[in-house]
Amino acid sequence: MILTQRHLNRAVLARQGLLERRALPLPAALDAMACLQAQYAPSMYIGLWSRVEGFERDALTRALHQRTVIQATLMRFTIHLVSAADYWPLTVAIRAARRAAWLRVAKGHDLSEAAETLDAALREGPLRRKEIVALIGAEAMRGVGAWVDLVRVPPFGTWEQRRADLYGRAEDWLPAPEIERDAALDHLVARYLTGYGPAAKADIANWAGLGVKEVEPALTRLELVTHEAEDGTPLYDLPGQPLPDPDTPAPVRFLPTWDAALLVHCRRARILPEEHRERIFHVRMPQSIGTFLVDGAVAGTWKPDGTLTPFGALTKAQRRQVDKEHAALGEFCA
Repeated sequence: MILTQRHLNRAVLARQGLLERRALPLPAALDAMACLQAQYAPSMYIGLWSRVEGFERDALTRALHQRTVIQATLMRFTIHLVSAADYWPLTVAIRAARRAAWLRVAKGHDLSEAAETLDAALREGPLRRKEIVALIGAEAMRGVGAWVDLVRVPPFGTWEQRRADLYGRAEDWLPAPEIERDAALDHLVARYLTGYGPAAKADIANWAGLGVKEVEPALTRLELVTHEAEDGTPLYDLPGQPLPDPDTPAPVRFLPTWDAALLVHCRRARILPEEHRERIFHVRMPQSIGTFLVDGAVAGTWKPDGTLTPFGALTKAQRRQVDKEHAALGEFCA
């Protein structure tokens, strides 16, 4: 089946919970959307509010304390919020690539010794970032997470205490199961397709921070269906996943900074039209900015101070929907 850009847009919106909020427990919701990028703590809460029916801020903070969801640096060396069940498979899947990436950047500076030092210290309990820097140095701190599996420990990295700089050993926070890397890679690819499929193999690799050749064997091992993009690129998907009619109406939704549905791996769905990309992600604006969607595409930006900046004219009906959702977001954030 040849899938148009509109097909892909509606498919991703549906899987992300952006066509209709889903009434799911938080771990299941995170699995369904293929994790949540979490570089700024409030973004996790707003991203879930836009996707999960009846979501309340306390629910995420409580889940972090209960360890049913985990905050950690994972794909592409960025902080993600994942279910406890996803943490170890994703960690194992990307571990070798993360180490190789660090060794390229650091010109072969192996961190095994620093990792042993940090691991021994963390066995006594979690440490703040400044304590780790004092122990192993600032440069080693940048890459040591590829050798020591670390989680961000609450209450740090929550709505109430936003700086996620308390680290613990993942094994102490969440017992590590036995899992082979092939099985972990299969899990990663299936997870991505759950949240963002149908997708090209290059898109999967981009999201994961892996090479295309690293994900190709998983595409062979998994039982997948194959579609075709308008340019002829093969698109892979799990059987039975949502593929809505391309004319399905899409409601207004507000997204936080650095929402993964807007990143390059998801470019085919055009949730972020390319003509607007530099307004959202630019070197002069490293923290990005919140956005709102109209008819499944970014139509403007929002700021915590209440400022709305549409990129073009909105109809009266669209403006009413934007204002209504914006007011609801304001109540959530208050």
